[in-house]
Amino acid sequence: MDKISIVEAVRKQAEGYFQRGEFFCSEAVVHTINELLGWPFSEDVVKLASAFPIGLGKSGCLCGAVSGGAVALGMAYGRKHGEPMNEKMFPISAALHNHIKDVYKSTCCRVLVKDYEFASPERKAHCVQITGEVAAWIAERLLEDPQIKEKIMAGR
Repeated sequence: MDKISIVEAVRKQAEGYFQRGEFFCSEAVVHTINELLGWPFSEDVVKLASAFPIGLGKSGCLCGAVSGGAVALGMAYGRKHGEPMNEKMFPISAALHNHIKDVYKSTCCRVLVKDYEFASPERKAHCVQITGEVAAWIAERLLEDPQIKEKIMAGR
């Protein structure tokens, strides 16, 4: 599988989890990226993203997909107690934020959905699209990292 095919498969997988109601946005991103990385964490890692949907526990603040994306980046670039911070962590996390802000003009949930009735299928489709965009963007960045790409491709 080539990079474009993998990225699009990740996009569709994350969107599908959310669309079908199996996960909310943040959980779909974390689960999908954990799978892409070859399950370095148990499926329970999704629990770490369960408080983020609808802008951090329905507060309407930071988009849950972006929050889940930050958790997913931590799975690749995070650290354990006593380890130094990975030099890639802050720039890639900021780049995710900036990408979503460039594409959607905000990373705030209430701003992202202001033109929709919350219970409408159109709002859900919009959020599904953002979820897919976050997962695809992360997959693309991870596949650009030679060390991570090697692990991903070895698992395929």
